[in-house]
Amino acid sequence: MVGTRMGGLVVAEEVKKEVILEVDALRARGTTPCLATVLVGDDPASAVYVRNKHKACAQCGIQTKDYQIPTDTAQGQLEGIIEDINNNDKIHGVLVQMPLPEHMDTNNIISKISPKKDVDGLTPYNAGLLVAGRARLVACTPIGIIRMLNYYNIDIEGRHAVIINRSVLVGKPLYHLLLQNNATVTTCHSRTKDIKKICSMADIIITGAGNPDRFVLTRDMIKDDAVVIDVAINRINGKLTGDADYDDIIQKASFVTPVPGGVGPMTVAMLLRNTLMAAKYA
Repeated sequence: MVGTRMGGLVVAEEVKKEVILEVDALRARGTTPCLATVLVGDDPASAVYVRNKHKACAQCGIQTKDYQIPTDTAQGQLEGIIEDINNNDKIHGVLVQMPLPEHMDTNNIISKISPKKDVDGLTPYNAGLLVAGRARLVACTPIGIIRMLNYYNIDIEGRHAVIINRSVLVGKPLYHLLLQNNATVTTCHSRTKDIKKICSMADIIITGAGNPDRFVLTRDMIKDDAVVIDVAINRINGKLTGDADYDDIIQKASFVTPVPGGVGPMTVAMLLRNTLMAAKYA
């Protein structure tokens, strides 16, 4: 039996409707949520991502501030801009678009963001709160995945979840979110031995390797009725694809996210949600 397509657009629209209602309520009390984006350099893909975030904010009544600075900006200058944003009471969230130029220390830049305005959930403070189960602002893609699983009524408790990613953006925060939902969690990465065997035992697979030359998730690697969530974005011959061979996998899995149209819309939707939360508790 063919599995179910886990589209992210319908879930993202649900989140946006919730955000709009809460934004309207906040504005009625005199507070308009505001997100500042910081883009260093002129990378076309990054510029598109930032524009899409501004557009989504506008649709939900969230104001935006756009900081575009040259590639050769010094580390100290960028830190100064972030400090100014931290001290601006009219701005509730700040997002520094990644990747940063090679001459900048990404970890130091992230650490300069006020945890109260860290809508990406990446500061050491917020990462620590996540480990303790007390985080209010959580990385957008992982919390978006949890929201998708709940929307499609997919049980997490007691299930074996395998994450093929160990990044601070996805794999590490997702590990803790799944653990908090009482899953048994295994993290795989480029040094993992016999990844096919590990995947074959998983009830839920979240894959984000992003290297189609080295890894593709195929039907023979999953068990019957597994749930497959594909976070990777690869461009092959002008076409966007993920880690999973979607047409093949969906013949065996119970649920599969497509690429594009799966997790991507949820990342933006949860950014809106985080900006709202930051404004509510400012």
